[in-house]
Amino acid sequence: MKKADLIQAVAEKTGKSKKDAGVFVDAVFESIKDALVEGDKVTLTGFGVFEVRERAAKQCKNPRTGKMQDVPACKAPAFKAGKNLKDSVNK
Repeated sequence: MKKADLIQAVAEKTGKSKKDAGVFVDAVFESIKDALVEGDKVTLTGFGVFEVRERAAKQCKNPRTGKMQDVPACKAPAFKAGKNLKDSVNK
Protein backbone atom coordinates (compact mmCIF):
# COMPACT_ATOMS: atom_id res chain seq x y z
CA MET A 1 0.00 0.00 0.00
CA LYS A 2 1.37 3.38 -0.98
CA LYS A 3 0.57 6.71 0.64
CA ALA A 4 -2.02 7.49 -2.05
CA ASP A 5 -3.74 4.16 -1.32
CA LEU A 6 -3.74 4.96 2.40
CA ILE A 7 -5.29 8.36 1.73
CA GLN A 8 -7.95 6.72 -0.45
CA ALA A 9 -8.75 4.19 2.31
CA VAL A 10 -9.01 6.93 4.95
CA ALA A 11 -11.28 8.97 2.67
CA GLU A 12 -13.58 5.97 2.15
CA LYS A 13 -13.72 5.05 5.86
CA THR A 14 -14.34 8.62 7.04
CA GLY A 15 -16.59 9.82 4.23
CA LYS A 16 -14.30 12.80 3.69
CA SER A 17 -12.72 13.97 0.45
CA LYS A 18 -9.32 12.66 -0.62
CA LYS A 19 -7.92 16.16 -0.07
CA ASP A 20 -9.13 16.22 3.56
CA ALA A 21 -7.94 12.65 4.13
CA GLY A 22 -4.52 13.63 2.76
CA VAL A 23 -4.34 16.47 5.27
CA PHE A 24 -5.26 14.04 8.09
CA VAL A 25 -2.66 11.46 7.04
CA ASP A 26 0.05 14.10 6.66
CA ALA A 27 -0.84 15.55 10.09
CA VAL A 28 -0.52 12.13 11.75
CA PHE A 29 2.84 11.43 10.12
CA GLU A 30 4.12 14.91 10.98
CA SER A 31 2.99 14.57 14.61
CA ILE A 32 4.75 11.21 14.98
CA LYS A 33 7.91 12.64 13.40
CA ASP A 34 7.86 15.70 15.67
CA ALA A 35 7.47 13.53 18.78
CA LEU A 36 10.38 11.31 17.74
CA VAL A 37 12.59 14.33 17.01
CA GLU A 38 11.90 15.55 20.56
CA GLY A 39 12.91 12.13 21.90
CA ASP A 40 9.39 11.08 22.89
CA LYS A 41 7.89 7.63 22.41
CA VAL A 42 4.57 7.41 20.50
CA THR A 43 2.33 4.63 21.81
CA LEU A 44 -0.76 3.75 19.79
CA THR A 45 -2.62 1.27 21.99
CA GLY A 46 -3.57 -1.84 20.04
CA PHE A 47 -1.30 -0.88 17.13
CA GLY A 48 2.28 -0.41 18.30
CA VAL A 49 5.02 1.87 19.54
CA PHE A 50 7.25 4.27 17.60
CA GLU A 51 10.50 5.19 19.35
CA VAL A 52 14.05 6.36 18.73
CA ARG A 53 16.83 3.85 19.36
CA GLU A 54 20.52 4.61 19.77
CA ARG A 55 22.90 2.76 17.48
CA ALA A 56 26.46 2.38 18.71
CA ALA A 57 29.48 3.26 16.61
CA LYS A 58 30.94 0.26 14.80
CA GLN A 59 33.33 -0.82 12.10
CA CYS A 60 32.05 -2.31 8.86
CA LYS A 61 33.70 -3.78 5.82
CA ASN A 62 33.22 -1.88 2.57
CA PRO A 63 32.05 -4.57 0.10
CA ARG A 64 33.67 -2.81 -2.88
CA THR A 65 37.12 -2.24 -1.46
CA GLY A 66 37.22 -4.78 1.35
CA LYS A 67 38.60 -2.09 3.69
CA MET A 68 37.25 -1.56 7.19
CA GLN A 69 35.63 1.80 7.85
CA ASP A 70 34.10 3.48 10.88
CA VAL A 71 30.36 4.03 11.10
CA PRO A 72 29.51 6.71 13.67
CA ALA A 73 26.88 6.31 16.38
CA CYS A 74 23.43 7.54 15.40
CA LYS A 75 19.78 7.54 16.33
CA ALA A 76 17.28 5.51 14.32
CA PRO A 77 13.48 5.45 14.36
CA ALA A 78 11.99 2.07 15.25
CA PHE A 79 8.52 0.53 15.36
CA LYS A 80 7.41 -2.36 17.55
CA ALA A 81 4.06 -3.88 16.61
CA GLY A 82 1.50 -4.33 19.38
CA LYS A 83 -0.17 -7.61 20.29
CA ASN A 84 -3.48 -6.75 18.57
CA LEU A 85 -1.70 -5.90 15.31
CA LYS A 86 0.38 -9.09 15.44
CA ASP A 87 -2.72 -11.18 16.15
CA SER A 88 -4.63 -9.55 13.26
CA VAL A 89 -1.81 -10.25 10.81
CA ASN A 90 -1.48 -13.87 11.94
CA LYS A 91 -5.16 -14.82 11.53
